[in-house]
Amino acid sequence: QVQLVESGGGLVQPGGSLRLSCAASGSIFRNIFSLYTMGWYRQAPGKQRELVAAMDRSGSTNYADSMKGRFTISRENARKTVSLQINSLKPEETAVYYCNANSGTSDYWGQGTQVTVSS
Repeated sequence: QVQLVESGGGLVQPGGSLRLSCAASGSIFRNIFSLYTMGWYRQAPGKQRELVAAMDRSGSTNYADSMKGRFTISRENARKTVSLQINSLKPEETAVYYCNANSGTSDYWGQGTQVTVSS
């Protein structure tokens, strides 16, 4: 069974930081996790899900323009994890943050972790 489990969300004040983590498990990822493009997406209430950041098998990264400089994605293939460091959070960035694994032919999602930015 394939699982992506996010953690690290919570309530943070504007300007604060969080580090989100995603752990992958299941036979699908056993030997080929490194081949997946791992990404973070978010969905705010009433809005569509949007890309936050992604990292492909070569380590190349892709960030949404509004997040460049404040968000950093990283991965540890040996541990089958991907993380997202978020700095200088804004209230409008309150959303559910989702982990995604994509191989081009397969696409998997986690259940999401809530990030709430409020004073």
